[in-house]
Amino acid sequence: MEKNNLKIAVIGGGSWATAIVKMLTDNTAPKEVFWWMRSEEMIQHIRKFRHNPKYLSSVAICVKPENISTQIREIIEQAEVIILNVPAAFLKEALTGLTDASFTGKKVISAIKGIVPDENQIVGDFIHQHYHFPLDRFLVLSGPCHAEEVALEKLSYLTLASQDKNLAADLACYFNTRYIKTNISDDIYGTEYAAVLKNIYAIASGICHGVGYGDNFQAVLISNAIREIKRFVDAVHPINRDINESAYLGDLLVTGYSQFSRNRTFGNMIGKGYTVSSAQLEMNMIAEGYYAANCLHEVNKKYNVAMPISNAVYAVLYQKSNPVTEMKLLAELLS
Repeated sequence: MEKNNLKIAVIGGGSWATAIVKMLTDNTAPKEVFWWMRSEEMIQHIRKFRHNPKYLSSVAICVKPENISTQIREIIEQAEVIILNVPAAFLKEALTGLTDASFTGKKVISAIKGIVPDENQIVGDFIHQHYHFPLDRFLVLSGPCHAEEVALEKLSYLTLASQDKNLAADLACYFNTRYIKTNISDDIYGTEYAAVLKNIYAIASGICHGVGYGDNFQAVLISNAIREIKRFVDAVHPINRDINESAYLGDLLVTGYSQFSRNRTFGNMIGKGYTVSSAQLEMNMIAEGYYAANCLHEVNKKYNVAMPISNAVYAVLYQKSNPVTEMKLLAELLS
């Protein structure tokens, strides 16, 4: 790929989108970054003060003021590479007004770690089906990588997955910085589904902590969770993959254990007795695992994979099962 001032559009205004903007602008490869955000008020603040007022506010924003806009069609028209980074629950709304032609000739990277509700589709399948976008031009950006540590410029790792590993390698060059290292993969389905599932297991980890389980049980929970991920992704897309690679196990570990994990925080609040709505209000951030638990429950009706941890989270969040009771039942199933 020509490294001649590549035009990249970031779609989304949250903490992960802000972190990606920082990576791209800290990277020295020639490029021009465009940024779509929903809020005109936030855009005006960034144009004036060069900081996102709501997310990672310590990060200096180095995007041209005229390249930040609420007009998604204009932003996408100017870009060669589109990075989707809104919560999966709001992706359809964000893309309203776009057509197949909007994506023609472009490359799309999903940095979304969730499933599109109603459709019960990962982002790759959603874009492919609804916009007839070719999967050989679609990529998945995965961790283990928390936005908060990117803001602090702590050493972090990304995985860029594509069916075309040469394309993944070309685009990975635009994310490398002194604090970001990149890996590449050809497993778009396994990488994307693993990124969805780890959020569900992070909620399980938080619930367990909230009801009083300690580190010993957490270790058993997470070791069972990675096996659950392997069973599911092998059923959905059976290829040769090493589930212990950082894109799978590493992302699960950081999301299940980190203080920065919003899904773990959400689960902890549920375990302590918060209702779903009260936990969501207090967090003021989207826990993708909440929506994913319901979507995966529906998707797994097709595959019938044994997923006791995911089922337990679904029961707590959607069937109003008592977290203490559900975790006790789960503990009897784990080994």
